[in-house]
Amino acid sequence: MTSPMSIVVLISGNGSNLQAMIDQQAAGKLHGRIALVISNNGDAYGLNRAEDAGIETLCLDHRQFDSREGYDEALRQAIDNAGADLVVLAGFMRILTPEFVNHYAGRMLNVHPSLLPKYKGLNTHARALEAGDDEHGASVHFVTPELDGGPVVIQAKVPIFTDDTADELASRVQVQERSMYPLVVAWYCQGRLKMDNNKAYLDGQELPPTGYAAD
Repeated sequence: MTSPMSIVVLISGNGSNLQAMIDQQAAGKLHGRIALVISNNGDAYGLNRAEDAGIETLCLDHRQFDSREGYDEALRQAIDNAGADLVVLAGFMRILTPEFVNHYAGRMLNVHPSLLPKYKGLNTHARALEAGDDEHGASVHFVTPELDGGPVVIQAKVPIFTDDTADELASRVQVQERSMYPLVVAWYCQGRLKMDNNKAYLDGQELPPTGYAAD
């Protein structure tokens, strides 16, 4: 019997997606083991969530580094020392250098609060409201050097109501994130999900640009 894949999760804040993964791991449904949780913010509540679950934590404060490259190198060393098979970005509010991203090509996932390729970057909920969209959502994707530009694995849609605020919309999207992100991590840890030539494959089948079961 092979040992479960080792996962390192990077966070900056509350860690609600991390908690969803911790819960799935406890239920035996993650098919991997969260070996380490790293935050660039020592006050991130997600660190408490990890500690409560008996998971090792590390704070690497980016303010202690002279350059983005220096920070990313320290981050890479910590991840590699943990023996990571998969790196999961769960609300990690840092733009990563291309060198760092390429080091983990095909082994790093992110969740982004929009229906990519719409609304890359920040303030996605407000932007969807300003545009008058009638639906919004979240995407789990492989990470490539292009910001929020890697191949999409799965998306979840939510309706936008006329009187929605950005916070209300964000809450609705986060419910979907917590459901689908652990699922994608499980697919990866089971060996079902791969990235090849900047495309995502599930069970050997190339996924469409909008990911699995987009409708």
